Order: sequence, then C-alpha cells, then structure tokens
Amino acid sequence: MGDVTGFKGVRHLKAPSRDAASDNAPVAETVAEVLARVRREGDAAVRDYSNRFDKADLAAFEVSAADRAAAVDGLDPQTRADTEFAIANVRRFAEAQFATIGGLEDVQPRPGVHLGHRVIPLERVGCYVPGGRYPLLSAPIMTIVPAKVAGVEEVIACLPPNAHEAMIAGCHLSGADRIFRIGGAQAIAAMAFGTETVPRVDKIVGPGNAFVNEAKRQVFGPVGIDQLAGPSEIYILADESGDAEMIATDLLAQAEHDVRTRVGLITTDVELAQAVLDEVARQLASLSTAETAGAAWRDYGEIAICADEAAMIAYSDVIAAEHLQIHTLDPHATAAKLRSYGSLFIGPLASVVYSDKCAGTNHTLPTMAAGRYTGGLWVGAYVKVVTHQWLTPEGVAQVAPPAVRQSASEGLEGHRRAAQLRLDRLQNAGD
Repeated sequence: MGDVTGFKGVRHLKAPSRDAASDNAPVAETVAEVLARVRREGDAAVRDYSNRFDKADLAAFEVSAADRAAAVDGLDPQTRADTEFAIANVRRFAEAQFATIGGLEDVQPRPGVHLGHRVIPLERVGCYVPGGRYPLLSAPIMTIVPAKVAGVEEVIACLPPNAHEAMIAGCHLSGADRIFRIGGAQAIAAMAFGTETVPRVDKIVGPGNAFVNEAKRQVFGPVGIDQLAGPSEIYILADESGDAEMIATDLLAQAEHDVRTRVGLITTDVELAQAVLDEVARQLASLSTAETAGAAWRDYGEIAICADEAAMIAYSDVIAAEHLQIHTLDPHATAAKLRSYGSLFIGPLASVVYSDKCAGTNHTLPTMAAGRYTGGLWVGAYVKVVTHQWLTPEGVAQVAPPAVRQSASEGLEGHRRAAQLRLDRLQNAGD
C-alpha cells in the first residue's frame, strides 16, 4: 500500500488490476471496417452486420406504427406508470434547464456595434439506445426527452434488433419520431452517413458498448456527438461517518452493469475502508448478478485511503468519476469543494440508482476522467448558440480603424482593404 504517484497521503487498500480504456483498443479496426462498408453500401451492409453480430434477419429496419403501439400495449400497467413517472421528471428538469438558455438580442459594446445570439434547435438528432444484458428502460428517456424539450425537429432512435419490446415502448413514449432496429457500430454509421432507409442526422447521442463508443469517435466531425462514454463508474467519498453496508451496496449496484465498470471508495478512515472491503465480499456471496459485479470489483475495484480531506478531494478531482457520491459528516460542505465529476450525489440518501432510473437528472454522463472538462448530457446539447452582428455608420467608425491597423500589422492586406473600404465610403459620403 505505497503512496499513489503524484498524490502524497494517498494509499491503496485495493487497487484496480486492469485499465478500461486500454481494454477498448482492439475494437478500432473492426469499427473502421463497419463504418466504411455502411458508408459505401448502405442498407446492404447494415443487414449483413445485423445478421453477423446480432443474428437478426429483419424484413424492415424501421419499427412500424402498429409495432410501436403493440409494444406500448404490451407493457404491464405498473411498468408503464413507472416509465411515465420517469419521463415526467426528466422532462420537468430539462424544461427548467432550457429556461436558463436565453437568446441575446442587442448587446452594444460600442455605440453603433450591435451583437447578439440565437438559440437554434438541431434539425435531426440520432439517439442510440443500448440493449445490453438487461432492458434498460430509462435509456431512451434520457436521450429522447431532452431532445424534444429543446425543440429538435426529428428524433431518430436506434436500438439493437434483439432489444426487449419494452425498449421500443420506451422510445415511443419518450417521443421518438422514428425507431430503427439497428444496433452496434452499424447503427452509428447509418445515422452518421445515412442509408436508403435511415436518414442522416446532425448529432448522435447516447451510450453504448465499446464498438458504439469507438464508432462515435470515428464519425465525429461530419456529425456531432455528445461525448465518448466508456464503462460506467461510481466512486464514493466517505469519512468516519460512512456506512459500510450502504457503501458496499451502492458500489455493487453499479458494478452489475458490466464486467468493466469502475467502482471505488475514497476515504479518510482506515477502519471504514476495511469494513467496506469485507462487506463487498459478504454481499457478493448472495447477489444474483455476482458473476458480473464480482468481475468488475475484482478487475476495476478500488479503495483509496487518504491522509486528510484535502487529499481525498484532490484525488477525487483527478479520478473525475462519472457518478460521485458523498458520505461525509457535512456532505454539502464537501460538495462545494469538488470540481470534477459527471453527476454529484450529496448525502447518503442520494443514491445513483435514483438518478439512473427516474429522479430527473440525466444519467448519460462523462467517463474516463472527461468530467475534468465537461458535464453530462443535457437539454443544451440539442441546440446550437449562434452569433450575429450588425453595424451602423457610428459602429464602423468605432471598429474600422483598429481593424485596419491590426490587419496591416499581421500582413493581411485583403483584411485591411475590407475594413478600410467601408470606412472610406462612409467618409466620402459625408464629404
């Protein structure tokens, strides 16, 4: 348990044995081939890859209106009520966020210089909805609902052909305009480039497996993406007030997502660290998803012991965990000192599970330390803020002389002429 490099006062009771980012490296070549073929061959390539990867041979990729209705009708009443409960909460929070994004009509930094910006919804967005080993009913809600709140004209949803029918219902109830049974990298390619049946989108959002994530990385540029989402992550900051049973329960709840989930405890209390280590082992013995959660804990689990709160905060900010829970004596005070995370859960009552499912904040969040420079998916990701300007003669008189001088000093004669021309004409008109 030596010091962590670069972090004086931090040592490990348990360190990860593998690196999730490195484990993704071999998929790049396969993804490049998929993207190239779909771009070149369209639906034929999508059909081939659906057969090969998903063992699905569909007569049509798009889900018909009748099949959408049947999927909704097939939901049991409680599942539908819970889904609509989550949709309502996510919509309310997205609407409140959207209200904070305003246009600027007329800012005048100088007399006669008028500046502004417009908030314009994207025209068409593609939402990737993962199937996974479980029907993640909250997944379509988190990507589709904010898009509709933002005013996106057309929302395209793609999900694996073998996804649970309830996922179709979730896409429909969330407001998807069109739904396609296409999964994996071929879905990202279809939305990025367009095919005979799938329209090209302006931006692709939503989490997925390593192939989906790599495909989003490779298509970025011609289309926008929300972020590159790696395996899920949860870290918990705790002092001596931490409850070992609760902490272990929350770590394993996230670990059951995937064998590559990163789970960790960062604590100032040695006794709590040992108690959590023991409690995780105890709970795994009876957890029905222990095969997945246990592998994640074995390979990517971490318990870091910090000398004091300052070391705990510093180490947490470098980890920049996707989900960060705070179990300290004064969790709000601790929260105010943190700056790098995807989403924060303040106090022991705020479980990641609530946000993952239905509380209202978005669960599509930055991973692999991207929380150092970005937040998660939100309603603002579905709009573009574009600027404009107009000038009066008084404004030209203000900005033209410095623009002329700067252009000349930079050796940009064309720039100098464009700035000078307007100034000359105004001066000649006044003579």
